Amino acid sequence: MIPVPALDAVLFDLDGTLVDSAPDLIAALNRLRATLGYPAMPAGPLRAVAGKGAAAILAEGLPELNEQQRDRHTQQFLDDYHHNCWDQSHCFSGIEDILDRIEQNVIPWGVVTNKVMRLAAPVVTQAGWETRAACLIAGDSTPNPKPAPDPLLAACRQLNVNPANVLYIGDDLRDVQASGAAGCLSGAAHWGYIPDSESAKNWPADFHFETPTDVLNWLQTV
Repeated sequence: MIPVPALDAVLFDLDGTLVDSAPDLIAALNRLRATLGYPAMPAGPLRAVAGKGAAAILAEGLPELNEQQRDRHTQQFLDDYHHNCWDQSHCFSGIEDILDRIEQNVIPWGVVTNKVMRLAAPVVTQAGWETRAACLIAGDSTPNPKPAPDPLLAACRQLNVNPANVLYIGDDLRDVQASGAAGCLSGAAHWGYIPDSESAKNWPADFHFETPTDVLNWLQTV
């Protein structure tokens, strides 16, 4: 682990890092399955892909259909989720404490997600962060989403900060890769949507956090 830096900003992934959005994504998927005459799927296998986008969720959640058939139902799934994105979703325990600590340290924080703005903005608003987050960079805010560095660099430009003094925390290998490509510090959120076949401990992150409490404790040393 590298020495604790002087931070100019802290950026977060959204799904699986700040917010447990899987329940509403899975509910939308199962409503789609019901309209197609299929029984509901258990949540377990679907949680691991909840942060990987609609294509991954539908591939896991509609194995009865081929890719072309699933594509025809993508918009229905997204529209359903858009209207029900905060029915069961909630912040992970300890996240609000992290955000409070960052704000107490007078450090700006923001959200960088691969979720498109139409879906990301309502989640941020429902969580109560619309005026607290210093930036929201979505999957369609830049030409290339993560693992490309574009979204993180866009956030740094918006905040007018040096990427080298920015920590980005996420629960996917793509988040670590994007951090490295952008020249940011990376923090792996081990509590997120990580498949059993994958270990976040093996990701080349600068910092590894098992729980949000670990992030809070780490921030007390900044």
